[in-house]
Amino acid sequence: MHVVTQASTYAVLMGDLVKSERSEAPSDLHVRFNQAIERQNHARRKLLASPLTITLGDEFQSLVTSFTVAAAIARDIRLELLNAGIDCRFALGAARLTTPLNTQRAWNMMGPGLSATRERLNEKKSNSLYRFVVPEDPVLETLLEASGAMLTSIERKWSDVQRRDITALLEGEDVNAIAKRRNVSVHNIYKVRASGDYDLYVIQWHAVHEALAALDRKFEMKGAG
Repeated sequence: MHVVTQASTYAVLMGDLVKSERSEAPSDLHVRFNQAIERQNHARRKLLASPLTITLGDEFQSLVTSFTVAAAIARDIRLELLNAGIDCRFALGAARLTTPLNTQRAWNMMGPGLSATRERLNEKKSNSLYRFVVPEDPVLETLLEASGAMLTSIERKWSDVQRRDITALLEGEDVNAIAKRRNVSVHNIYKVRASGDYDLYVIQWHAVHEALAALDRKFEMKGAG
C-alpha cells in the first residue's frame, strides 16, 4: 500500500451476484465468479488502481483509473456470467480517497463516493442492474441511470440464442462468421440481431461511454480522449 501524494479521483466499481443464496450449485457459481473477476484483473491490470477484490463471497469492488474502462469491465463480467446463467448487478461512482491507496486489495480505504456507491448498489427497490453515482452532476447521473435501466430491460428479454449471438457481435465476430459457426443463414443472424434489439443496445452503451468519457476528461483520467 502506498500513500497518495495528490488529490486522487478514481472510478469505483462495485458488483454483486443476484440471489446467489438461492443457487442450486453454489460451488460452480463461486468458481465462475472468481474466474470472471480474475480474467478482468489480468486483462485490465494496467488500468486498475486497486484490483477487483471479492469481499463477501458474492460481492466485489475495485478502483479504476478510467470511468469508461470501469463500465467496460462491468459489461464484460455481466455478459460472461449471464452466458453461464448467473445474474449480477453493478454500481459505478466517483471516489476521492482521503486515505492511502491500497494497490494490492480494494479494501481498507475511505473517501467521498465509496459509501454512496455501496448504498446505490444495495438499493433493492431498483430493478436496474447498472447503477451510477455522479453527485457533482445530477443531470448526467439521471441520464446514466436511464441508460442503465434500458440496458437491463433489453438484456432481460434476450433468449439464449439472442444472448449468445449478441455477445459474439459485441466481441467483434461478424455476422457471416456467426452464421457459418451456427450453420444457419446470414438472414437468420440478422433476424436474431433485430429481435434482440442489438442496435438499441449498442446505442445505449455508446451513450454511457460518451457520458463517462466526459467524466474521464473532467478528472483528467487515463480514459480521457
